[in-house]
Amino acid sequence: MAHILITSGPTRQYLDPVRYLTNASSGRMGKALAEAALHLGHQVTVVSGPVEVVYPREARVIHVLTTLEMMDAATEIFANADGLIGAAAPCDYMPKKVEASKLSKTGNGLQLELIETPDIVATLGANKQPRQWVVGFALETDDVRFRAIVKMSKKCCDMIVSNRAEAMNAATNSVEIIYKDGRVLEQIDGPKSEVAHGILRWIEQCLINA
Repeated sequence: MAHILITSGPTRQYLDPVRYLTNASSGRMGKALAEAALHLGHQVTVVSGPVEVVYPREARVIHVLTTLEMMDAATEIFANADGLIGAAAPCDYMPKKVEASKLSKTGNGLQLELIETPDIVATLGANKQPRQWVVGFALETDDVRFRAIVKMSKKCCDMIVSNRAEAMNAATNSVEIIYKDGRVLEQIDGPKSEVAHGILRWIEQCLINA
């Protein structure tokens, strides 16, 4: 049995006390992965941004809001985990300055200065121990497989799941599972529950029981 950390859902980066940057990630893929991993007898910890889905009761769930909070929680949990499935869609940018009070309309528009947030999968991948493994997700709109393979290398992943923007907030997904040597292990299309079971089968075969 492996202890698997799954990051799931979006994160929020606040501009002021009421406004924030985010994306359409629903957490459905993370939920499906948690269910699939538990079904195979693994221990699961989910670090999740704000979502409406309900994760399985058998999983330990840690709720966070921002990318930095997700990074901190994932780093702490990963230290004692066997592997990471980075299914979350953390906000890639945050405002350089967060206003303490609600921004009011002035009639002149608003210009934001954004800076990049830390890359959670890349950070954990670069610091993983020899016994640990990392599976990333790559959601792209163009050159999907090529960019997924580049991300897999840059983020020190052992496997990457390539999918398109249509997966966001959808009940189904279409993915390619790509191994660290560049091989496409399988293409899976269907409900996210079916896709998740396929991903876990390959994780077990190539990373847990190898």
